[in-house]
Amino acid sequence: MELAKLLDIRPGVTAAVGSGGKTTLLRTLGEELARAGHTVLLCTTTKIFPFDGLPCARTEEELEKLRRKHRLLCAGTPYLDTGKLTALSVPMAALAERFDYVLAEADGSAQRPLKAHAAHEPVIPPEVRRIVCVVGLSGLGVPIEEAAHRPELYADLAGVSVQTPVTAEIAATVLRREERGWRFFINQADTPERWAWGRELASLLPGGAIVGSLQKGACFSCLL
Repeated sequence: MELAKLLDIRPGVTAAVGSGGKTTLLRTLGEELARAGHTVLLCTTTKIFPFDGLPCARTEEELEKLRRKHRLLCAGTPYLDTGKLTALSVPMAALAERFDYVLAEADGSAQRPLKAHAAHEPVIPPEVRRIVCVVGLSGLGVPIEEAAHRPELYADLAGVSVQTPVTAEIAATVLRREERGWRFFINQADTPERWAWGRELASLLPGGAIVGSLQKGACFSCLL
């Protein structure tokens, strides 16, 4: 089954939160939906790097030109001299009127496979129809202080120390405490051990999860 169907991605705005593959997930979904004939915009409510190889609009004028030529593109306002993009000045509601699907990265994770959300995160637009929380399995078996973005907060949510290695039960505890109607995608199931961890973690989450490896292009539904 296609990933967009497994995750129940709906026309309109989808936000990706969490860690361990948000950017790759958006690219994968964008390419899949564009192949199916839809128009797709990849963007952010926080900060992202432009997507390699995709046309990228940095102004509303560029957006109008590019969307007439391409089914899949990214957009954002350049952020200082970092090479990153922030949200485009066009309101999210207006973007949703111009594209079949708007896929937005809605928080950062400092390239860690796991994270806990601060009070100001994630930045979810009111127009959102689906929120997908990505979880990186490479963080399991690793001490929280090495695996998680905001490790002290992560450990506090789990009720353990930052030196504690992350287990499926610990990861599920944090996700359950943060969950706000999210759909879970458990990524990085690149080895038999991680596939087993992914299935265990999915069994502990409300509604289950999609477990897979974006790198290998494989995923399956593990729903309750």
